[in-house]
Amino acid sequence: MKKIPDKAKKIIAVIFALLVWQIAGMLVGQQLLLASPVSVFAELAKLFVTADFWSRVALSTLRIAAGFVIAFAAGLIAAVLADRFEWVKTLIWPFALTIKSVPAASFIVLALIWFRSGRVVSFVCFMASFPVIYNNILEGLGNVDRDLVESAQTLGAGWLRIIRSVSLPEITPYLKAAVSTGCGMSFKAGAAAEVLAVISGSIGEQIYMSKVYFETAGLFAWTLVIIMLSYAAEKLFILLLNAFLRIIIHDIEKRP
Repeated sequence: MKKIPDKAKKIIAVIFALLVWQIAGMLVGQQLLLASPVSVFAELAKLFVTADFWSRVALSTLRIAAGFVIAFAAGLIAAVLADRFEWVKTLIWPFALTIKSVPAASFIVLALIWFRSGRVVSFVCFMASFPVIYNNILEGLGNVDRDLVESAQTLGAGWLRIIRSVSLPEITPYLKAAVSTGCGMSFKAGAAAEVLAVISGSIGEQIYMSKVYFETAGLFAWTLVIIMLSYAAEKLFILLLNAFLRIIIHDIEKRP
């Protein structure tokens, strides 16, 4: 029997989920409680042709992406230092544990006290994704084969060459996991921050207004937009990471 490709499986799964959603909507029989896929996609079609929609998408995406990128850079640097120096790892531990354990709502309220509304989203995204990124990369660095590192040192390789030819290939799966999980966390936390802070001109503001006016189809539509943006951003960051790693590893392989 011919094996079904993974992409085909995912398409079938999506179709199945939509059918379940449609059947559930028909059983409930009230659009106010559970909007059907047809009404939600009709609402999306209306949104796509408006300038306000794209303005909100751009603004929210930039704020969320900024928080994630800063968190990734900070998490990478912190993980490298923690792997190199035990005292750095010890100092960072309580902060990483606390940030990971504190609810996003608490950070949102705190951010509203500290910052202007425009910076709240980036701050909350940073706080939500930093521990995930830091822990993933630190775990990857801890699993680097020390024998390979020692062998490279014995052969006279410098620390930069060791990082590029030994460490990077070893921690690549952990970097991708950090990007994938951290990006998803950022979009969830960022959307929550926009809703609770009711930030003007954002996607979160529209989600809040949909709740106020009981526009269930609009609520589902904007939520789907967040999901699609999160998925697209994750794929884009993974693509950029792969391109960066290919350039680095290819460059090191060309050298004598």
